[in-house]
Amino acid sequence: MNALTAAPKETDVSRQLDRGLAALGLELQPEARFGLIAHLELLDKWNRVHNLTSVRDKARSVSVHLLDSLSVLPYLPAGRILDAGSGAGFPGIPVAIAQPSFQVDLLDSNHKKCAFLRQALAELGLKNARVVCERLESWQPGWRYDCIVSRALAEIPEFIAASAHLLAPRGVIAAMKGVHPFDEIERIPPDFRVRHVHALAVPGLDAERHLVLIERA
Repeated sequence: MNALTAAPKETDVSRQLDRGLAALGLELQPEARFGLIAHLELLDKWNRVHNLTSVRDKARSVSVHLLDSLSVLPYLPAGRILDAGSGAGFPGIPVAIAQPSFQVDLLDSNHKKCAFLRQALAELGLKNARVVCERLESWQPGWRYDCIVSRALAEIPEFIAASAHLLAPRGVIAAMKGVHPFDEIERIPPDFRVRHVHALAVPGLDAERHLVLIERA
């Protein structure tokens, strides 16, 4: 039995997650909810030895990591998704758990973080995600992505430059940002354009969050 099928005990963290999902208007299957909590449990375990994330409090991690990741889910196109600079698996693992029809690749060049990601996928039993331990700008797979998403990997112009070769012709680059990145948007290359900027309300997170969707001009 893996973490996606094993029901954990009801805790303050799970109740906080349920309230957050309701606030986001997301209805997930019980096994998806269990998987999200299991991801945090595993991250907490690894963080005792490895510095994967600066957020140590599990209750805060629900908002900072899980709900922040899931807040972009309604705006991501279906298909093949690349989580660029995945780190501890955000937003890629929550997206893969919540949307089994997506194929999510978790890319990071840090071998320690890739080891965690592989362990997470194994323990969660996630079949629609895999780990790619490569640098974004130099990776050359035999396919292109419908969406390339990243959470604060780089400023938008640099993110586009590093990932454009991986984007499908009608694909979307999804940049997760804090405050509205007016200056970064002004410096977008002329062969790209902003499709939309979504202001996000992340439950429990007292900070501005925006999702910038970018497409080829």
